[in-house]
Amino acid sequence: MNASVVASTSADLIALEQCYGARNYHPLEVVISRGEGVWVYDVEGRRYLDCLSAYSALNQGHCHPRIRQALIEQAQRLTLTSRAFYNDQLGLFYRDLCQFSGYDMALPMNSGAEAVETAIKVARKWGYEVKGVPLNQAEIIVCAGNFHGRTITVVSFSTERQYKEKFGPLTPGFVIIPYGDAAALEAAITPNTVAFLVEPIQGEGGVIVPPPGYLRAAADICRRHNVLFMADEIQTGLGRTGTRFACDHEDVRPDVLILGKALSGGFYPVSAVLADRPVLGVLQPGDHGSTFGGNPLGAAVARAALAVIRDENLAANAAQQGAYWLERLHEIPSPYVREVRGRGLLIGIDLKPEAGGARRFCEALMREGILAKDTRETVIRLAPPLIITRSEVDWALERIARVLRMS
Repeated sequence: MNASVVASTSADLIALEQCYGARNYHPLEVVISRGEGVWVYDVEGRRYLDCLSAYSALNQGHCHPRIRQALIEQAQRLTLTSRAFYNDQLGLFYRDLCQFSGYDMALPMNSGAEAVETAIKVARKWGYEVKGVPLNQAEIIVCAGNFHGRTITVVSFSTERQYKEKFGPLTPGFVIIPYGDAAALEAAITPNTVAFLVEPIQGEGGVIVPPPGYLRAAADICRRHNVLFMADEIQTGLGRTGTRFACDHEDVRPDVLILGKALSGGFYPVSAVLADRPVLGVLQPGDHGSTFGGNPLGAAVARAALAVIRDENLAANAAQQGAYWLERLHEIPSPYVREVRGRGLLIGIDLKPEAGGARRFCEALMREGILAKDTRETVIRLAPPLIITRSEVDWALERIARVLRMS
């Protein structure tokens, strides 16, 4: 493509990405230029209901005015100091996040994958210093079908072939068990096991909801064996499933809680690892760090993002609208749907093999004005911002029903 050509249309902008960008994504052919609330608009002005929310980063909706104002005010004052110095926002963020979550301590990072890597490091050091596991022998149990990011260490324990193939040598120290099987967890524990890392619902895995009581059973097993129960709530936390955290559905308090995405409401990369002092307190100066982790701009944004979740009762709205959405989806007669599942506003429509894959249905939904994402080839994932109203849900359901009936 001629670099001197002014890009103005969707086709022009898509061509620019395809010319200059690495092909590590396969987006739907829509070019978004503006967003407000649950709606986004393409460069030609067409409106779409965002039913992906940037994988739950936009629980508060696009460009929430309260978070935007916090960003503007802080950006005009101070953006970055590094952790070589104190700043006047980080301590306030720690306080707000720990009070919101109920943990003693927090460690801020940027992306969700960084937070998972941080949790792994903390669990290993805890295992050596507190549990007494022999040095360099620590094991962490994970689940088949997991998605915790795409760093080398994280893909080392993925069961998705493409995520790890030709990226070796991979990081050792992980044991993979079936998801949702508490007996398999107990059988896999050895004296060297330091942690069990699990998603309360596997979002990227196809919106897989574990059997009732699984999280409680897993937490109890970990406690009996002196193993850290680490919950990756990067996609499921902060109101998405109808409670503050997805583990709350079974009254489970993880030893380590991993957050990201909606922690900044889509304005700035912010993630965090939370734990009580006996766990997170094993870290000493120099053990871990990040140039941008805990920066004042991110801290100010995250404080506002947490306040919106709390003050606007977004978890309660997710519970109410999600229950209604699931009920109505179950009523849609379609020859292609195998199962509808989910919790709160994290919903998966699993299609039969003869449906021809979920991608074509997502493309059809796009033409109807709904942006959704296919995952695991057969699942349409629906995860709108948690501010969605009943009338907007009904608007979406009418179009989803039309697409699910298509030939």
